[in-house]
Amino acid sequence: MTDETRTPTQIDKIADAWVDTLAELEPTLATYIGRSEYNDRFGDYSPAGQERLVEEGRKTLAALDAAIADDDVDIVTKEDLSREIQLQLDLHDARWHLRDLNVIASHAQDIRSAFDLMPTATSDDWSVIAKRLGAVSGAVGGYIETLRQGISQGVVPARRQVTEVATQIARYTADNGFFASFAADAAPDEGQLPASLARDLADNANAARVAYDELAAFLTNELAPAAADKDAVGRELYALHSRRFLGATIDLDETYEWGVEELARMVAEQESIANEIKAGASVEEAVAFLERDTSRKLYGTEALQKWMQETSDRAVTELGKTHFDIAEPIRKLECMIAPTKEGGIYYTGPTDDFSRPGRMWWSVPEGVEDFDTWRELTTVYHEGVPGHHLQIAQAVYNRAQLNTYRRLLGGTSGHAEGWALYAERLMEQLGYLSDPADRLGMLDGQRMRAARVVLDIGVHLEKPRPDGEGPWDADFALEFMLRNVNMPDEFVKFEVNRYLGWPGQAPSYKVGQRIWEQLRDEVAEREGDAFSIKQFHKRALDLGGVGLDTLRSALSR
Repeated sequence: MTDETRTPTQIDKIADAWVDTLAELEPTLATYIGRSEYNDRFGDYSPAGQERLVEEGRKTLAALDAAIADDDVDIVTKEDLSREIQLQLDLHDARWHLRDLNVIASHAQDIRSAFDLMPTATSDDWSVIAKRLGAVSGAVGGYIETLRQGISQGVVPARRQVTEVATQIARYTADNGFFASFAADAAPDEGQLPASLARDLADNANAARVAYDELAAFLTNELAPAAADKDAVGRELYALHSRRFLGATIDLDETYEWGVEELARMVAEQESIANEIKAGASVEEAVAFLERDTSRKLYGTEALQKWMQETSDRAVTELGKTHFDIAEPIRKLECMIAPTKEGGIYYTGPTDDFSRPGRMWWSVPEGVEDFDTWRELTTVYHEGVPGHHLQIAQAVYNRAQLNTYRRLLGGTSGHAEGWALYAERLMEQLGYLSDPADRLGMLDGQRMRAARVVLDIGVHLEKPRPDGEGPWDADFALEFMLRNVNMPDEFVKFEVNRYLGWPGQAPSYKVGQRIWEQLRDEVAEREGDAFSIKQFHKRALDLGGVGLDTLRSALSR
């Protein structure tokens, strides 16, 4: 990154104005990027709110079309932001918002998870939280209105997602669930809350529980009876979501066949390493052998959090000396146990000013109390450095060259998750997974991601099953996944339900890795002896978040 600050262009101003618009219309997104001026409310999740968002998107797209790029930075911004807004318009035309309900990334989760990232240090912070808790009812009501419109138009989610989300909500609203615990545990750094504020928090948290119970009742009594029997979304809608998560257009059928081949390669590599761990052992026998090794286990979430933090800190220190330029603000990464028990592991980026650092979150399912370090070491590298944290925090840090959109909002799952998988393999190449057990754990994750390419495209396009017994369906998907990962059943069930309700997202990891590796190899071939992988990484990461087609065109210039 150069220290010279770039003068904002017309296109930079359009992109920054779009961020302002999104922050106002989607306050939970503003919270995510560290803008606090809208932290006391939610967006309008009703059909009217969606129409306003679409109209603002059309205005911004028209402004971009009319703008002339001043330099290469503008070319990338114009190409990528135009692609992103057009895709959102296409999804709106496909009426996706009327059926947008799933177990991991819909308004049903976003409304609740907004509280995870809100400041809690002072009484004033808790006062803002109390106001947002009081706004939950209106947000949920607007969402119900949209889903109800979907019912009237026959555009509905799969029944499986409806019933699973209703079950999630029961955990949120239980007497020991999120809302009750969140309000009861309120404790600013300065000491006790004022009595009136404590009452407001308790009352508004209870109102939020009531609102979520009303959402669960709507899901159970109105949406579930009308919901779709099939989990598959079909080729046309799936192609839109594939573009959404990759920022690239791919041949779905070729990618499915490549996924089958890649899965076979991962299995063969695992079998070879299993023999290193224990002579003559199958993968399953090697896993069982490792799971009996108490020296490779962590007991309890406190031990898990401590190990995550120590592992992450060590990677930052060592890689910052040798393979990457890691600026001081990026060196802080907080490893957290999430307040929910859904089974996901995820990363949230730093705020624009780094007052809230990047965070790695682990949502541990109920009943899961021990963890295998050999299985999870690669996860820390995936979520931290050189994975998500290095990539995303570097973009946030690159203020001198990138506009706000490129630093904080640009990019796709394929760009970010593809890089994180690429980073896992890089850590193996750098010797950080020299222990065969740790390599087996990395390959377990790589195998899972390859299996997801096959499963996700197979289910949603209803392709023939590999065993020839009819088309892919949810039952076969679960069976297939259980055969291909060594994870607790609770994790696997959640994962499969996630794929079924979030089409196109799961393959973006492995397909994104494939594209990252293709781009590196293309640049290496073009540059010959002058190629530097360190410089390739710097050039690519300094672009900030972009779609993978944009990344390809930028690196080719």
